[in-house]
Amino acid sequence: MAANDKGSILQFAPFQSLVDEGFWHRLSSLKLNELGIDDSPIPITGFFAPCAHSQVSNHLTLLSESLPSEVSSESSAPLTTKGNRNRCSVPGILYNTNTVESFHALDKLSLLKSEAKKIWEDILSGKAIEDSSVLARFLLISFADLKKWNFHYWFAFPALVLNPPATVVELKPASHWFNLEEAESVSSSFAQWRSSNLTSDIPFFLVNIDSSSQASIKHLRDFEACQNNGEKLLFGFYDPCHLPNNPGWPLRNFLALIYSRWNLKSVNFLCYRENRGFADLTSSLVGKALIDDAQGFRDQQCMPNVVGWELNRGKKCHKSINLAKSMDPTRLAISAADLNLRLMRWRALPSLNINILSSLKCLLLGAGTLGCQVARMLMAWGIRKITLVDSGRVAMSNPLRQSLYTMEDCLNGGDFKAEAAVKSLNRIFPAMEAEGVVISIPMPGHPVSDNEAASMLDDCRRLDDLINSHDAVFLLTDTRESRWLPTLLCANTNKVTITAALGFDSFLVMRHGAGPSGSCHDSTSQTNIANLSLNATNTKQRLGCYFCNDVVAPIDSTANRTLDQQCTVTRPGLAPIASAIAVELLVGILHHPEGIYAECELSNSGASEQPLGILPHQIRGSLSQFSQMTLVGRSSNTCTACSSLVVSEYRNRGMDFILQAINHPTYLEDLTGLTELMKSTNSFQLDWDNYTDGSGDDDDGCIEI
Repeated sequence: MAANDKGSILQFAPFQSLVDEGFWHRLSSLKLNELGIDDSPIPITGFFAPCAHSQVSNHLTLLSESLPSEVSSESSAPLTTKGNRNRCSVPGILYNTNTVESFHALDKLSLLKSEAKKIWEDILSGKAIEDSSVLARFLLISFADLKKWNFHYWFAFPALVLNPPATVVELKPASHWFNLEEAESVSSSFAQWRSSNLTSDIPFFLVNIDSSSQASIKHLRDFEACQNNGEKLLFGFYDPCHLPNNPGWPLRNFLALIYSRWNLKSVNFLCYRENRGFADLTSSLVGKALIDDAQGFRDQQCMPNVVGWELNRGKKCHKSINLAKSMDPTRLAISAADLNLRLMRWRALPSLNINILSSLKCLLLGAGTLGCQVARMLMAWGIRKITLVDSGRVAMSNPLRQSLYTMEDCLNGGDFKAEAAVKSLNRIFPAMEAEGVVISIPMPGHPVSDNEAASMLDDCRRLDDLINSHDAVFLLTDTRESRWLPTLLCANTNKVTITAALGFDSFLVMRHGAGPSGSCHDSTSQTNIANLSLNATNTKQRLGCYFCNDVVAPIDSTANRTLDQQCTVTRPGLAPIASAIAVELLVGILHHPEGIYAECELSNSGASEQPLGILPHQIRGSLSQFSQMTLVGRSSNTCTACSSLVVSEYRNRGMDFILQAINHPTYLEDLTGLTELMKSTNSFQLDWDNYTDGSGDDDDGCIEI
């Protein structure tokens, strides 16, 4: 700073600009879809805030919402939310040219003077006192090359020049200027000012300190009321600058307002800065500006000189940016889609592993009501690799309940659900790596002829390949028997498997336990319904699968059934609930240190050590009761799908075993011992004559399930 008898020349830290990519994307969309060759100026809004870091200044930032939603409307100014303490809105104007030659040919001095004139007129009219944000008005010129995604731009922050320049004396940290009592009161007053939606984003204000050292923050329009003897008065502003010896750029026009409106030649000013959302009086500055008779300010008909074009690395030239990679809509969609997940990691869930989710391959068997909902939930969790398997076509009754389909998918006999679902997923999110596979899942109880056997076995092999190539499998089919083969194949390959099944007003969601060869705990229990318990006591036994508590093999569940029994007739709200729980269960498994081997945790087992909460085995819910409970079912050594005997037989005989299980309904029961179990059960003789009333004390015959 140059020194003279009245102090040093007051030097201001220039404003710095920052443009978010979303702004350029929005401008490109406006240019392509609305503006065309119209290069009329466009009102925009910039945002800045007080400096919040001792080493970094805040910028004037442009976001996508800085542009108006419709430039053709009568009131085309951007709609911005007031009361955001971190975003003080200031008006600006955008000149976007049609060619790079027009950009370079713009009369930059005239444009700068034109915007400065608006500031000067607002000062003279008093508008700047009522809405002080106009003092920080800015200008942006640009050219958008939408073919190569090159953007040329240049900011100007018009500042009225005091001539001779103002000088400064006693520039020091605010903590050195206030006494202790004043400092405490100032900090408290700013906390109230900054927390109020009515005042938090007002960038220029008055700081009044009365004779009892009590501070208050006032609007500029209250200047006359603050002119009392014995009171200190400071002209404050939100300072984006971090420098310890220089105030920020907004002070320039503020001093012009103070001198021209109130003819003050000695001005105490406060450069307000923050630390972690609170007033930082150590980095904030207080100084006294001295203003001599400024030329051009006496004659209100003449506008003062103006400066303000932003420098680019010390040179007076425009900036350029190429967004060919990031401006692709798919890339922007990816960034936006993962925003919620990344914000979770800030505070709510720091251990969230986004990489595991994004690389996971999920196989959805069934693309109906459950399949559509599960796919949407997986997308929301950042899972991008989804394969849907279904052999059905979209019917007219489907789109209302199955969220991935529209009426167009029903025309001409209906598109295959698996293929239509993939198209819908890609429309929703172009970065999806989705695949649709049209195959039928072979089922026990649905025998095939010799002519059909080869085709059926091809479907078995294709399903086996799909399960092998994916990390997690969802069983979402309509019938019980259609879940048998996938359950067996998943047990054989030790895949994470989630089942979701619906009744009319109830649902079941469960995770299958590890397969018999992949688990370190072999199955030792006998099959009966007592395996389903509310308490997991046997920690050496692996968790069961969907079929572990059955005492019969799966059979054809659609034969001799009426239409309402053949279709999935459920309350409409059931599928979204069950699907969401199924996906949350998968995410819980992925984030558990033991993964598929994790023990069951129940809702009454107390607080979980895992960040996502407990990891149950089964969740059964009822809409009629609006209730939900968690249960555990242990594996059975006579299970027709996941027992060691069945898995071993499949490994030894392969497709011959599958063909026999499908064509001979009793084969699985004979193999696993269920046939003998049923015979032994039927041989029991119960003597009801020995029954006594409830007055006796003998409870030896009672079994609690």
